[in-house]
Amino acid sequence: MGTNRKKALILGSAALLVLVLVGGGVAFVVTGGEELKYQTQSALRRAMPVTAAAELQQRGVTLASPLKCEDLPGWTKTKMRVSCTGTTSDKKPVEVLGSGEQETSKNNYTILVDGQPVVENASCLGADCRTQDG
Repeated sequence: MGTNRKKALILGSAALLVLVLVGGGVAFVVTGGEELKYQTQSALRRAMPVTAAAELQQRGVTLASPLKCEDLPGWTKTKMRVSCTGTTSDKKPVEVLGSGEQETSKNNYTILVDGQPVVENASCLGADCRTQDG
């Protein structure tokens, strides 16, 4: 009887381990394995002037001075919202909108220069895109 009980415990433990691994794999597939680059509102607000400026520079747009960013009304710990404003070196207005959703692990960024979209609903900006790709 002792050996059958030991076998049952080993098989039960193995089955539980398989269920945990399969469950983790399903969660990874459902979320795409993605994680927000910036986990807090303040981290997103601090990063956006740098990442947006780098993205604009890659696209041939030069800023007259660093972007100024602020929290958008209605942001929460799980739904982050930031807006940045500035001016190009040729005096065109720049607006950057960034968001992060904890529930979906998705970021979205839009950059407008003189009211025209330069970036629309991108999942990353500047150097953050390179770290996502590899």
